[in-house]
Amino acid sequence: MSDPSETDPADGRRQIGMMDALRQLPSGIWVLGFVSMLMDISSELIHSLLPLFMVTTLGASTLAVGFIEGLAEGTALIVRVFSGTPSDYLGKRKAVSISGYALGALSKPLFALATSVGLVMFARLLDRTGKGIRAAPRDALVADIAPAHLRGASFGLRQSLDTVGAFLGPLLAVLFMLRWKDDFRAVFWVAVVPGVLSVMLFAFGVREPAVASASKRTNPVSLANLGRLGAAYWWVVGVGATFTLARFSEAFLVLRAQQGGMPIAWVPLVMVAMNVVYALTAYPFGRWSDQMNRAHLLALGLAVLVASDLVLATGARWPSVLLGVALWGVHMGITQGLLAALVAHTAPADLRGTAYGFFNLVSGVAIVCASVVAGWLWETHGASTTFYAGAVFSVVALLAMWPMARRPVRGA
Repeated sequence: MSDPSETDPADGRRQIGMMDALRQLPSGIWVLGFVSMLMDISSELIHSLLPLFMVTTLGASTLAVGFIEGLAEGTALIVRVFSGTPSDYLGKRKAVSISGYALGALSKPLFALATSVGLVMFARLLDRTGKGIRAAPRDALVADIAPAHLRGASFGLRQSLDTVGAFLGPLLAVLFMLRWKDDFRAVFWVAVVPGVLSVMLFAFGVREPAVASASKRTNPVSLANLGRLGAAYWWVVGVGATFTLARFSEAFLVLRAQQGGMPIAWVPLVMVAMNVVYALTAYPFGRWSDQMNRAHLLALGLAVLVASDLVLATGARWPSVLLGVALWGVHMGITQGLLAALVAHTAPADLRGTAYGFFNLVSGVAIVCASVVAGWLWETHGASTTFYAGAVFSVVALLAMWPMARRPVRGA
């Protein structure tokens, strides 16, 4: 880790301290973080309970849970290519992104009304389609607003606030489940409120910078424009897909906890624990990525994922599960904001929406494959095999990308 007083040889600027960087971030970054936090509270109130709701109330199989989760998350990532490109062409990132937040909010009542796995799948796909629509233009908007030398810190802060919502949602789910005696549907209705608040905050609290529409736009997916996405960008795309293949849906963390005999009402605490760690680590690692070799951090993230998989493979009791999900959270904190910053750093400013779209298109295909395979392994060979397979793939990925860790991949 570099000392804040040192000069970064990559850009010749004097580095600033972590707290100073936090104070220098534009207000739009903070607002986008709180928008993400509210929507994540809404989503995680539902998603932390949804695997149990499908298995215990609707009678779904574990394979069905894996298929739905993989398809839903993959849909969210694949749809991003269709939202990122219009946001580049129109130069209107806010309008495209806010429509995705609105769709996510509108999907929430369907979970409370669901009486079949089919309706849950439809609601999940609708919700994740909304996420797919909003994510690429929102990330491009963060890159537009953020100062170049604080890009990693900006993505880290947004991710950290997003993850605060990701642990508040499951925590509230536990409290409501205890209060209402395991009434899944009542909790799902509560989730509508923060979803609506998220849309309102985005609509009235974020001002789109003029840079997003300052120049005349051309077709972002023309051969000429795609040719401007160079080798460094496609390397980031490949790394992102590799990470996604090694890390399947977090629904399997919830199911692993249930195997240890935890009461249903308390199982969402597993996601609380993971997301607390994620929230606490996302900003520091995002800021450090502005100061050091980013490929080293990516390698560290894979190594931590290997450790998490091995811990989760060896036992389902409370100590093992909590340690495993904590390591999973550290892995997420290291890698997620970092990969977003790398896309912004390697793509032209006027193609950022398209760049995030293609990045997530490839990752979307990967997560569908990873989650379906994980569900099949769980169903046919048991939970331990699923996590051992994740560890093996992570090791292979780490060995494959290790030569890149020798190259300087610094911030802008």
